[in-house]
Amino acid sequence: MSQSAAAGGSNKENKFTLAALAGVPLIMVLGNSMLIPVLPEMAKALKVSQMKISLIITLFSVPAGLVIPISGFLSDRYGRKKVIIPSLALYGLGGLLAGAAALIFKDAAFPWILGGRILQGIGAAGTAPIAMALCGDLWKGKERAKSLGVIEASNGMGKVSSPILGSLLGLIAWWAIFFFFPIVIAIVILGVWFLCQEPETKKEPKKVKEYVNSIKKIFKKKSSLLLTGFFAGSAALSILFGVLFYLSDFLEQRYGLDGVIKGAALAIPVLFMSSTSYITGALIKKKVKLMKWLVVIGHALIATSLVTLPLFNNVYIFFAGISLAGIGTGLVLPCLNTLITGATDKDERGLVTSLYGSVRFLGVAAGPPLFGWLVGISPAVMFWASAGVALVAAVLAFFFIKVKAIQSSQEAGNQQIGQGNQFKQQPTIIKPVTKSTLIYHSLAWRPLSHFHMVARKPMPNMSARKQDGQVNNGDGQNQ
Repeated sequence: MSQSAAAGGSNKENKFTLAALAGVPLIMVLGNSMLIPVLPEMAKALKVSQMKISLIITLFSVPAGLVIPISGFLSDRYGRKKVIIPSLALYGLGGLLAGAAALIFKDAAFPWILGGRILQGIGAAGTAPIAMALCGDLWKGKERAKSLGVIEASNGMGKVSSPILGSLLGLIAWWAIFFFFPIVIAIVILGVWFLCQEPETKKEPKKVKEYVNSIKKIFKKKSSLLLTGFFAGSAALSILFGVLFYLSDFLEQRYGLDGVIKGAALAIPVLFMSSTSYITGALIKKKVKLMKWLVVIGHALIATSLVTLPLFNNVYIFFAGISLAGIGTGLVLPCLNTLITGATDKDERGLVTSLYGSVRFLGVAAGPPLFGWLVGISPAVMFWASAGVALVAAVLAFFFIKVKAIQSSQEAGNQQIGQGNQFKQQPTIIKPVTKSTLIYHSLAWRPLSHFHMVARKPMPNMSARKQDGQVNNGDGQNQ
């Protein structure tokens, strides 16, 4: 990839590179969402309860959330691609293990499938968050915001398509989904390998202690932005997946929808979210103030829609409400991605974005069981409680995302980069010479404006000037 890509240039190589990176979060999203439509059939085939079959989701999400920070540290120390590609390979290997176990061990395959899902979860930890960090390395300014918007849109499109795709593969067999993972992953690995080239760094990797201290300094300086961003992103995704979990049961119980039709209905709010994410990423560029207000407005839209849903008993209003929540989520996530990736230097970006990804992943994992518990109390309590969480996130974003502090930090970073690119002034050494001399520095590294005419004092026992127009050059002869 050309250097213009790293500088934020716009060319074909950038588009292909971004397309390859966009495949990484797509793979991560498919890990859970594709399996949801076939879980009932899987439970029957494996002769396990609904509680046990839920471990198929849990033992993917929890390892991913726990391992993501480690993957971020490794990507900062050894490189993004050196983490992304092995992680994708491990993800595919887990799918092969689960699918092969289903074919070989039949109804006794459940423990092996859980082992495969753990491997997939560990692999997922090194995918989307590291791809976000690599986008932050490759592009700057408005190009960075746009690329992260595409990453978020790809994430959203994976959520849109995965229930439908899972339902279609389930028509073949419930275990067919596990073999689908390595096929798609092989394509993404080839794309990342050949189309993505990391910008080179001349810095030596930091020691673990130095690394941890630098992260502490980042959170000490920017704790309000990072912690608020972490909470806002986690809350948005927890609410979204909680609503989708409720909606799946609601559509089946209330309207008898199942299979591909139900998957298409579940895709509606996520389609609004992914479309809004793409548009938002293209518009925000480097506008920090706009990003802050979109985070506030997005969570306010989520809160407003959830407050009104229990008040109406109409399917069209219900879908309009959850679509509005999807739009709000699409406003929030690209802005948070850009603010958080831009808040850190390249050397610490991998760990910070991975911590953010971990929090997001755990938010996704927490949404369905939390909403399931709340709906047992009352659907109205579920909606109003989640609306309260969204409102808290909006208030925190309003007060703790400091526009001036972020802008001044960015300006300071740009000044440091500019100073690093300037030539250092070298000391001028004046020596006695036998002839008058013009001392200059080689044009290979010094522009014309840096020529120096150096005057020297006459050496001892020399007369300074003999006659007008004659200069003492130190050899006793006149010129």
